[in-house]
Amino acid sequence: MKPINIYTLTRISNPERLCRLERQLSGRNVFLKIKEWEIKGLRALTDRLCEHSSDAPAYDFFYSFVMPKLGKEFDLIRIASDSVVNIELKSGDVTDEAIRNQLLNNRYYLSTLGRTMHFYTYIDSENRLVRLSNKGKLTETDFDDLISVLKRQDDMYDGDIEDLFKEESYLISPLADSARFLRKEYFLTFQQRDIKKQILKIVKRTGADKERPVPVQGFTGLPGTGKTILLFDLAMTLSVWDKVCLLHFGARTKELDNLNERLKRIDFYYCSEGTPPEITDKYEYILIDVGHKINREYLDWILDLSRKWNAPIVVSYDREDAISEEERLGYGSCLIEEIPEFILYRLTNRIRLNAELSTFINCVMSFKTRSQRKDYPSVSVAYANNVEEAGELICEYEKDGYVFLQDKNLSKPVFPSRAAMYKNNCEIEGSEDSGKEFDKVVVLLDEGFYYDDEGDLRHVSNSAVRRLFHGMSRAKKKIALVIKENERVLDVMLFILQRK
Repeated sequence: MKPINIYTLTRISNPERLCRLERQLSGRNVFLKIKEWEIKGLRALTDRLCEHSSDAPAYDFFYSFVMPKLGKEFDLIRIASDSVVNIELKSGDVTDEAIRNQLLNNRYYLSTLGRTMHFYTYIDSENRLVRLSNKGKLTETDFDDLISVLKRQDDMYDGDIEDLFKEESYLISPLADSARFLRKEYFLTFQQRDIKKQILKIVKRTGADKERPVPVQGFTGLPGTGKTILLFDLAMTLSVWDKVCLLHFGARTKELDNLNERLKRIDFYYCSEGTPPEITDKYEYILIDVGHKINREYLDWILDLSRKWNAPIVVSYDREDAISEEERLGYGSCLIEEIPEFILYRLTNRIRLNAELSTFINCVMSFKTRSQRKDYPSVSVAYANNVEEAGELICEYEKDGYVFLQDKNLSKPVFPSRAAMYKNNCEIEGSEDSGKEFDKVVVLLDEGFYYDDEGDLRHVSNSAVRRLFHGMSRAKKKIALVIKENERVLDVMLFILQRK
């Protein structure tokens, strides 16, 4: 999306013509839906600028830009080599507090550009211009001030604004990017921030009133909706007040150990199958990561600790609707949601996984009833007649940058002797993928997989389907399936990929 000349745009008053011209000027892929009051406000702003400067008809702005994945929208942005000017447009009655909060949010999200920032709001019904001070206060200003700031901008950026907001610059994993997480070089989506606000409100109320029942709150969603970053961000916030106990039900990794070492006010406990870890300290808050792997014994133990310490519980767990109901029974998501007075929040925006891969994974889990597409350019399938061919194919994918997520409970591929030359330590256990993400993922489907009469994917051993689901969901850009000695599953995959 390119910057546009707002003087040129606002010489047209007809909404339909204006939308068509805007798309031509900006080069965006879709038509904007611009309301009449928005046109009126943009024209009023442009006219005021022209009254104060003869240069105003030449001013270009990025108009109605939405940050990818986050959904954060800005009315007008003007970007120079060393500064950014953001102007928001208002028409009707709006409180100063609402204006200030919006500009503070804008400052939060635009900080990734690393430039001096200036924030304004123009209310055309009052012909009023306000700005956000460096201390975060809303102050009255005039167009001479705005014009002087615009005139100081030089070396204007006129490229595609999306290039300045690459998702990897603000959508990070606290495990894969622990250093950036600790420096708070990340953003939460509006949905994540709203859930965080509601959770903290209830937590604070609990601390103030010891007579209230200890709340158990949790958020869920499909893989890729940002549960891990939200939970760890909550842990960081709560740790400012008191010590936090974080119970992790995934595999122990060096990234978690690194965070545990550096976050002194947060203590990590790894909860593998068997005996719960010994905890001698008292904690004010209990957070649970990878809660969908919890069992009844562990859950009862945690609830006892919560009552003993009067410590609120916050749990993060995957939503596994794509997996057949019988496969899910007895696992954490069902147990958690059965807790009396459990408070549930749902994350619905998939900030990591793209729509194509999300649809494909759902079809793999249940090819008869899930949504479908006409094509899947980011998915590839290969067939192996034995473990040697499976190893050969997986190595070829690894040469192309794929990460092999191996399920240790399935038959193990036999890799060729030359694999060590280019393998580059890509192989990890499928059980260790929780919280991690990869651009390209390759997985193995062996002869134990099959589809039942309802079209649901099953396996002769327990939990293999769940591990496959969570493994594929770690892919951000591409998925490859290596199918070994299973022509029936191959036929289903080809049907999904070529269904019209």
